[in-house]
Amino acid sequence: MLSDYPDDRLRLIFTCCHPALNREAQVALTLRTLGGLTTPEIARAFLLPEPTLAQRLVRAQKKIREANIPYEVPPLSALHERLDGVQSVLYLIFNEGYVSTGGASLVRAELCSEAIRLARILADLLPDEPENLGLVALMLLHDSRKLARASAGGDLITLEDQDRSLWNRAQIEEGIALVHRALMRRSPGPYQLQAAIAAVHCEAARPSETDWPQIASLYRELARITPTPVVVLNHAVAVAMSGGADGGLEKGLSMIDHLGSDGDLDEYYLFHAARADLLRRLNRYDEARDAYDRALAYVSNGVERNYLQRRRIEMLRH
Repeated sequence: MLSDYPDDRLRLIFTCCHPALNREAQVALTLRTLGGLTTPEIARAFLLPEPTLAQRLVRAQKKIREANIPYEVPPLSALHERLDGVQSVLYLIFNEGYVSTGGASLVRAELCSEAIRLARILADLLPDEPENLGLVALMLLHDSRKLARASAGGDLITLEDQDRSLWNRAQIEEGIALVHRALMRRSPGPYQLQAAIAAVHCEAARPSETDWPQIASLYRELARITPTPVVVLNHAVAVAMSGGADGGLEKGLSMIDHLGSDGDLDEYYLFHAARADLLRRLNRYDEARDAYDRALAYVSNGVERNYLQRRRIEMLRH
């Protein structure tokens, strides 16, 4: 059975994603034991307070002991029941590499590379799963922009302001081709849709050519399948950018304010950063300043903190 797996780490990830555990416990335990992520990093990935995530890890470990859940490698025929958990693990490892949740560096390239390597192996292991292709495509398309995401001095450069000549065209072409292959299966899932969104961004030669209505449409479909707060937030931003002039910005801001009305995103810095950016574009500078301050209170990555501070200062000079 062990020889059926082409990679030891991927085999162990499948082993940890036992179906007797709920999805969040599977992913959190695997990230903690095999992914090289700390409890604070995993907590931020799940938008949870650290004590809450730590308690869930303890409960999951207790369930493993009390239920005598075997630590065994599943046969290839049983992989599909664990596939969602494994995909989640790989994508969260990639995300922690792509936007490090803590420290002074924006990117942890070794995590990105390892996640892409494992995702490629997963796609080869289960070639009939279009979401595997979508996952590889999504990672490649994001990773293609890594050299343009920070200045020589280490400052964050947003997608809108990046030098697109620095993007890795080979990765973009491969990623777009994989998106097309996956979507031809006519079974779209979250990774395929996210990859399609990334592809639309990568296809634009300059920011003004970005097809925001298409991105908003893709996010709307993604929110229908996976209505998480982060997806709904991104949909609202896409609506704001696609609506044209103040009308679109106001509509997107209204959607964001409605999303945040229950307080669940109060400690999510990107929620406040998105509000701040739209308020800035609407010339509502006092409100934007307050939103930047909220974002700065919760951001943990030093590079992103410096970017938000710089944006705030530039805005107040107007």
